[in-house]
Amino acid sequence: MTGSHIGPKARLGFGAAGLLLLLAIWQGIVQFGFVPPGLLPAPTELWPAFMSEVSGGFWLQSIQDSLVHYTAGLLIGSVLGALFGLLCGSLPLLDALTGGVVRLLRPVPGLAWVPFAILWFGLNTLGATFVIAISVFWINFYAAYGAVKSVDRELYEVAAAFGHKSFLARLRYVTLPAASPGLLAGLRTGLGQGWMSVVAAELFGVPGVGARMMQASSLLATDVVVVYMITMAGLYALTDFLFGLIRDRLLRWQG
Repeated sequence: MTGSHIGPKARLGFGAAGLLLLLAIWQGIVQFGFVPPGLLPAPTELWPAFMSEVSGGFWLQSIQDSLVHYTAGLLIGSVLGALFGLLCGSLPLLDALTGGVVRLLRPVPGLAWVPFAILWFGLNTLGATFVIAISVFWINFYAAYGAVKSVDRELYEVAAAFGHKSFLARLRYVTLPAASPGLLAGLRTGLGQGWMSVVAAELFGVPGVGARMMQASSLLATDVVVVYMITMAGLYALTDFLFGLIRDRLLRWQG
């Protein structure tokens, strides 16, 4: 380690040290009574709570339930968002026609759609899938839209010189290759947004990690709540890692 540069191994060591320091401070705050009893579990209480959830079958079942609507919502929201972003970014007329609608609906958070999810789909997985898909849609829409708008216009002129003048040809040979880093960045961000939307999607009783957190919260079982918070963080880290491998493989052509 020289100057201000921190190597990968040193960074990993500092990260572990910071995590241990956080746990020590957290344990001390609870153990010495700086917070009222029951409001914050001590780190030493988390492992027994986790084992209780696992042995009772709740932990694995909650993950399986959440994965159903998380995966469906992620796929639907990502595909539709990226598709509409590509089309609006590529077609000025469509961009102009949908501009007002986009500005109207974009600020509405996924949580605001929960009442409509209940009315339209009922208290089931379809409703949860809808809420997640809405949340993921806008991230992918703007990522795709911005990626298309940032494509160098001269590339289209070069493509036209080689006979690729139609919309589909331009999309295949110029837009998609040039915009792929931005598209993949949007997909990656959507992975995290999808997990953050799971709790909102399960607020109305759809089984899953978020619903289990709400049940534990109503019983003041804060140790169980933290267990599922860490679970969601772990699930996001896993999906992000796997997507990173896929992205690197897809973008190998960039050198």
